[in-house]
Amino acid sequence: MDITDAQWKIIKPLIKEPKPREDGRGRERIDPRSILNGILWILKTGARWQDLPDRYPSYQSCHRRFQEWTRNGTIEKILLALARDLEERGGIDIEESFIDGTFVSAKKRGLKIGKTKRGKGTKIMAMADASGLPIACWVESASPHEVTLVEKTIDHKFTRKAPRRIIGDRAYDSDKLDKQLRKRRIKMIAPHRRGRKKESTQDGRELRRYKRRWKVERLFAWLQNFRRILNRFERYWENYLSFVRLGCIVILLRHF
Repeated sequence: MDITDAQWKIIKPLIKEPKPREDGRGRERIDPRSILNGILWILKTGARWQDLPDRYPSYQSCHRRFQEWTRNGTIEKILLALARDLEERGGIDIEESFIDGTFVSAKKRGLKIGKTKRGKGTKIMAMADASGLPIACWVESASPHEVTLVEKTIDHKFTRKAPRRIIGDRAYDSDKLDKQLRKRRIKMIAPHRRGRKKESTQDGRELRRYKRRWKVERLFAWLQNFRRILNRFERYWENYLSFVRLGCIVILLRHF
């Protein structure tokens, strides 16, 4: 899953490498393209860093740069740049979006890991546009209800503009959430929960949009093709989020 020449032409300007020291000392920087290819191999296969094939730089170099790009925001910067480029060219449709969350089993201890009936884990929250492309993602402990994570997910959108409508399942049927989103000029469309106290008639025309929720489910299927995302092996949640963001980057690059 190496980066193509065309894709590298897009990504290269977004990776800022430190200038060499004037005295010539210090470790020589390895080509960032080969480093990125090594990181993407880990993302795709889910293998340990130590199992990185010899055709890539050493696993220590790739892991060190992955940590560096996570800390200095390079991975997030690449993701935002790709999404906003597509948005400006009409490649992302945010008139309506679809939101959902998925449970990921955690194999180590760390922050943003919570207990559920399915065991200890982390929750990936994601939003897809009208075509199923990722426009937001975030990770949290698996314990909180998804309805409490909607605004935080919106806050971490990749696009410049926020969607006008967000479609979710019954878990997102909340009068409190509806009120909060109206302040942002966003409308939540979700079927009423069974037995809700304030039962009201819903607009059937709006609920037709719910039938297209499969688009966010397909996005999760795409992300789960990257085996490093299937389970959380990272002690630090920031590193796990970076792998999720890298998965989104690969998906968006297919549209350039």
